[in-house]
Amino acid sequence: MRVTLYRGVLVALLALPLGACQTVQTTQAGTVGVDRTQRMAVSAEAIEQSANKQYAQVLAEAEKKGKLNADPAQYERVKTIADKLIKQTPAFRKDALGWKWEVNVLTSNEVNAWCMPGGKIAFYTGLIEKLKISDDELAAVMGHEIAHALREHSRERASEQAIAGIGISIVAAVAGVGQIGQRGMEYAYQGLLGLPNSRAHETEADRIGVELAARAGYDPRAAITLWQKMGQTGGDEPPKFMSTHPPRADRVKDLTKYSERVLPLYQQAKPRG
Repeated sequence: MRVTLYRGVLVALLALPLGACQTVQTTQAGTVGVDRTQRMAVSAEAIEQSANKQYAQVLAEAEKKGKLNADPAQYERVKTIADKLIKQTPAFRKDALGWKWEVNVLTSNEVNAWCMPGGKIAFYTGLIEKLKISDDELAAVMGHEIAHALREHSRERASEQAIAGIGISIVAAVAGVGQIGQRGMEYAYQGLLGLPNSRAHETEADRIGVELAARAGYDPRAAITLWQKMGQTGGDEPPKFMSTHPPRADRVKDLTKYSERVLPLYQQAKPRG
């Protein structure tokens, strides 16, 4: 009887906040056809304000250590590619050109890059140097990270987790399962909903990223060679059901399909000579 009660309360409580969410479409579909609607319970302003604060802290720490844009030529290379991609963002959302975009290069062995909400980009030298990355591959990374910002994936994840956290806490109290039981529900939520949603975000960013790169005149097929290089950096992948990223084989297969779809855009945009 308690199991039946628990299931009924869980469905009812989680349905209520989801119904109160604002359903939005953050981007246009583009040639790659990303058209999933999203549910938001956290304001874009709140997310961007928090992101700006974190970004400022990261830059201040890097500057203090002499690791902020330390190589002018390297910074100019990254900035030039970023600027070309940013010019293509209206293909997915018209307001993006009005964002306060920033691009910075951080000296670090970490193979990493990210774009915070509102267009705050950081590129790590480890990604450039360890992978011996080409301009086309750099554009693939940059396009992917910009896509996360365009789709407001951070805001979507924050909304989802806020709703789930409230729902799980209430259900745990009503069902009388205690702290251990609540923790079990949190793990179950991550496995059944949270992690798959994260993988969906990564796939959307991959697809939008190759289109941005193609429109900017960079070969979208470089996303495939990029992930092949990433696969050679070492480290075992976690099982698919425990990973927030699609397995490399799945990712390469999807990128192959969508890079071919946007290839005509690249052929139109690439410099003649």
